[in-house]
Amino acid sequence: MQRTRAAIAALALAGAWLGVATATASPASAATAHVTACPTGWGSGEKGGATAGAVPLENIRTGRHDCYDRMVFDVPGGGTVGYYVRYVDRLAQDATGDTIPVRGGAILDVHIGAPSYDPATGSPTYPGKVGSPLPGVNISGYRTFKDTRFAGSFEGQSQIGLGVRARLPFRVVQLPGRLVIDVAHNWTGSR
Repeated sequence: MQRTRAAIAALALAGAWLGVATATASPASAATAHVTACPTGWGSGEKGGATAGAVPLENIRTGRHDCYDRMVFDVPGGGTVGYYVRYVDRLAQDATGDTIPVRGGAILDVHIGAPSYDPATGSPTYPGKVGSPLPGVNISGYRTFKDTRFAGSFEGQSQIGLGVRARLPFRVVQLPGRLVIDVAHNWTGSR
C-alpha cells in the first residue's frame, strides 16, 4: 500500500512538473510565431536613375523603424524624383572634389534630383551648409544611422553623406514629391 502511495505521489509530482514546463514553453512558441522577419533582399549595391531636377528640395527628415532607419527627402511638386545612391570610401563633394568627413563604419553618397535652391530665383529652399550635419535632423539613438552631412547642390542636384554603422542593405523608394531611403539594421532579417 505504501508503495502504491509513493508511486502515485511520484506520478503526480512528475505531471505537475510537465505542466509547468509546457506552460512555460507555450508563450515563447506563440511569441515567435507572431514575429515577422525583416526584409533582407535589398542588397548594398548602387541604386539610381536620372538625377538632375528643376523642383527644389524643401526638407530632409528621418525616422526609426523596427527593421531599418529611414531618411525622407521632401520635394513638393517634384513628381518622380531622380536619385543615385551608393556606398563610397569617402564623401567627395561634386562641385569641388573636396572630402567631407562622415562618421560611421560605412558612407552612403546620396544624390537627389532636387537643388537646395529655387532655380528660377536662386533663393535657398533648404538651409543645409556644406560640410555640416543636416539641419533639424537628430539621429541620436538610431541603430543604423550615425552621421549626416550636407555636401551642397550642383547642376540641379543635392548631395548628402549618410554615415551608417556598417555596409548594410538599403532600398530607395520613389513617391510623388518624396524620395525615401531605408537602411536595414542587419543582414539577417532579425529585429
